[in-house]
Amino acid sequence: MELQLALDLVDIPGAIEVIKEVEEHIDIVEIGTPVVINEGLRAVKEVKSAFPNLTVLADLKIMDAAGYEVMKASEAGADIITILGAAEDESIKGAIEEAKKQNKKILVDMIAVKDLVKRAEELDKLGADYICVHTGYDLQAVGQNSFADLAAIKSVVKNAKTAIAGGIKLDTIAEAIQAKPDLIIVGGGIAGQDDKKAAAAKMKELMAQG
Repeated sequence: MELQLALDLVDIPGAIEVIKEVEEHIDIVEIGTPVVINEGLRAVKEVKSAFPNLTVLADLKIMDAAGYEVMKASEAGADIITILGAAEDESIKGAIEEAKKQNKKILVDMIAVKDLVKRAEELDKLGADYICVHTGYDLQAVGQNSFADLAAIKSVVKNAKTAIAGGIKLDTIAEAIQAKPDLIIVGGGIAGQDDKKAAAAKMKELMAQG
């Protein structure tokens, strides 16, 4: 089980500072969609350059022109690139094909997918590397989470790794661990804490006890 730090509300120097603080306790660092929108793929490039041993995920949430966008993110140094589960099958195939060419991985984000089980089964067959259940900010605000969704997709996914994202903090991570995903994605639960290192260390400790 791996821990991914999602950085959404920072600039490049801010991202580098946060990563420095927690890098020994995280496996993957995510350059979140807001950072990519504000800073471009330069953010991916600079983080990968500063932390060459960390796996870097570019959260592009691709919806179209997938092969091209995966290629550009790969060139910038991303190891994992995200595409939306709601995208067309042709886009998913294009992303996976390009990622294979570049020796990178694709994480499919299931945000807003209505029939999670059916779509997870399809994505698994298409060759996704990760399938991620995700409660977005707007649904977190009304008290929703993805723990039941994770259990649902785990019942059908045979090849892909599973991941969970959305509002996971120290007081809720135990429930996520219980569902046994391969990857737990945490944003503000680490980045928004006064002692980021302690939060990340405690999460990794709980994950190890699993």
